[in-house]
This record gives sequence, C-alpha cells and structure tokens, in this order.
Amino acid sequence: MSDAALRAEAAAVLAGLIAADEALPAGLDRQALARELVDEAVGLGPLEPLLADPGVTEIMVNRHDEIFVERGGRLVRAAASFSGEQAVLGIIDRIVAPLGRRIDESAPMVDARLRDGSRVNAVIAPIALRGASLTIRKFPARRLDMPDLLAVGALDEAMARFLMHCVRHRRNLIVSGGTGSGKTSLLNVLSNAIPAGERIITIEDAAELRLNHAHLVSLEARPPNAEGRGRVEIRDLVRNALRMRPDRIVVGECRGGEAFDMLAAMNTGHEGSLTTLHANSPRDALGRLETMILMAGMDLPLAAIREHIASSIDFIVQLVRAADGRRLVSAIVQVTGQEGGRIQLQELFLGRVGPPAVFTGCGLPPDGFEGAAALDTALFSGRTVIQGRAALDEAPPRNASSGGTPSSDASPGGTPPGDASRRDASSPGGASCRS
Repeated sequence: MSDAALRAEAAAVLAGLIAADEALPAGLDRQALARELVDEAVGLGPLEPLLADPGVTEIMVNRHDEIFVERGGRLVRAAASFSGEQAVLGIIDRIVAPLGRRIDESAPMVDARLRDGSRVNAVIAPIALRGASLTIRKFPARRLDMPDLLAVGALDEAMARFLMHCVRHRRNLIVSGGTGSGKTSLLNVLSNAIPAGERIITIEDAAELRLNHAHLVSLEARPPNAEGRGRVEIRDLVRNALRMRPDRIVVGECRGGEAFDMLAAMNTGHEGSLTTLHANSPRDALGRLETMILMAGMDLPLAAIREHIASSIDFIVQLVRAADGRRLVSAIVQVTGQEGGRIQLQELFLGRVGPPAVFTGCGLPPDGFEGAAALDTALFSGRTVIQGRAALDEAPPRNASSGGTPSSDASPGGTPPGDASRRDASSPGGASCRS
C-alpha cells in the first residue's frame, strides 16, 4: 500500500472514531485532531507540518520538547514538540527501518533520507546526552538554476558567466565553503551546465544532486549492515566510476582518501569534473586536500602531493554564509601552479558580505583560455553592489520563459525587477585583490 493510500485509510478510520466519541469537548477542532493523529500514526508526528511548510529548509530536534527550524537563513524555535523521548525514538525508527539501517546503543548515529530526498541525521543515547536528536535538511521543492543564484545576490553576472564558461570548457572546479554555505546548491547549478552528449557519473554520500541530463549515472555510498558488512565508500565509487567511461565525474563532497582518486581522475582524461569540500578559504581548501590525500595512505612526499593538486585543479570557488543567513561567493581563484614548494593562487573575483554585498573583479583574466575558449577580459574588471537580497532558499519562482541554463557568452539571468544592484566597470573594486 502506498503512503497516500495508507494515510487516506487511516484518516477515514480516525475520522469515524472521532465522530463517534461523544466524550470529546464540544469546542474541539476535530479535523485538526484527526490530522495530528494521522501524522502520529503513519507520518512523522509533529514534524509533518514543518516538512510541508515551503519556508522551512531545515528541521532540528534537539530533544523531544525543543525543535528549531531554519527559515529564511535564520534559526527560529518552532511551537511543535513531541510527547516524549519515546515518540522521537519511534519517528527515528520509522525513518531508518525501511532503509535497512539500524540505530541503537551499539550504533547510536545514523544517516538516512526521506522518500522525497530530504537528508536525515539521527543521534540517540548514550552519546546524545539530552535525549534523541534529529536533523532533517529538506530537499528543495524545485531545482535551482543560475538565475536563482543571481536573484538572491549569491554572485554577480560576471562571476556567473565565468563559472558557466569554465564548466562548458571542461575546467576542473572545487567548490569550497563551510557547513550550510550553499556548496551543494552551486555544485548542482554548475553540473547542470555540462553540455548535452557527455556522460556524467555523480557520486554522493547521500543523494542530493538533481541533474537534468540525458546521459547520467548516479551512485550513492552505502553504510554497513547490522552485521558490519556491505559498506561501499565514496572512494570505492570513484574508483569504479573510472571504469564506466565517464566524461565527467561529479563528487558531492570529498571528505577523505577519495580526494586522491578524484584529483587523479581530473588529471587523466576526465577534465571538467567537479566536487566540494569543507574549508574556510581557498588556501585552507588546498591544505584540506593535502590532508585528505595523506588519509588515502599514499606514501608520497609533500612536494609530490602539492604537484598533484596543482596540476589537477583549475579553479576554486569559495562560498560563505553571512550572519543574517545570506550565502554568497566570497572568492573565485585560479590555481596557477607551484613555486618554491607552495601552490600559487591568483584571485579573479572577490565578494564582500556587507551589507551591501560587493562583488569585485580583480582585473587579471585567467590563463588558459585561448581560441574558441577566449574570454571577454572586461568580465574581470569593475564591481557590482547589491542591496538587500533574500536568502538562497527564498529565491523567487521563475517565469516559465526564464528557465533553463544560460549560455556562457550571454547574460546568465539578467537583473531581476526591482533589483538594487549596479556594475561599475570603471571602479577599481571594493576589496583587495592579491596574486
């Protein structure tokens, strides 16, 4: 029986029971009571209204009577609560059991996802000291495109045109940023700019990417079963993907030894591949990559590791999450090689959080774009000032005529109506660019 049919049958039974119960107070909202009972019986209890609320992007249950949500990039406490600890544990079990996963004292943490793709993490006692904790990152209702990122001021048109150009011309990109900075959203947008006719293999720990591509294979890592067997790690999938004749490999996030295999793929015929990692700056991203390669167990000197990184990565896109919830591109840098044992970076664009947000071209076009891939050097000069944009999850719906992916030599979305932004080609910029 489908979920919809089960809910309908439960609703019908409960409606009959409530209607026949003469002991219920006369002023009670019986329809609301029926909905709550159905949610408790076959859904996720008090979380169901939050999951249905399009303004909520993340749900955080700290304990049974303490629930927070992210709305518009800000954390606010929800009025909802569970009846007790056992109710939270019951909901967690309802989520993980159909997936063949378990959570108990011997395995008190679990990752899972809901049927709609929303990502779930649960933690219980003894490591959750205040009671069972549950975090749900909701799956976006629709796939974001570059015009959406422009509409919320995550970057400016010059940055957008350059990044789309990089994807189309098979440059290797790393998207770096902290937790919740929008890395997956940007990776999804860039991956959807890969030209038709190319074979793409996506690899994720928990499937979140939504690529609209005709030639796509999506792979997902798998945790061990109750007997501790059957684990399939990201690194296993990257190695296997190399045998699947990919044109591009997109890894949702590099966290460990798979970074070595991913960089090797970028450097051996799979140019134009993309991934993300957690780091607070482009320089920190390089350090993280060095650490992850060492985690792969490769007995390589540091100089060889840095040479491997420098020869594999073309550009690093840095994202930041502001205190008010805005997510934006704070830097785009080119990896230009290695000198004196240090990987060299050239800043191309910088973004200042503000408000107002200021995006600055550093005046120096990148190397390696000649002939058919040549770029308009004017992209890398001037600055854009953006006043008061919404958070990324509040991107306005597009008109039917405005969907799709922009071309690399056209405006990737234009200036939304009412936008208080401007690009001044004569200005030297509002941030300090360094080589």
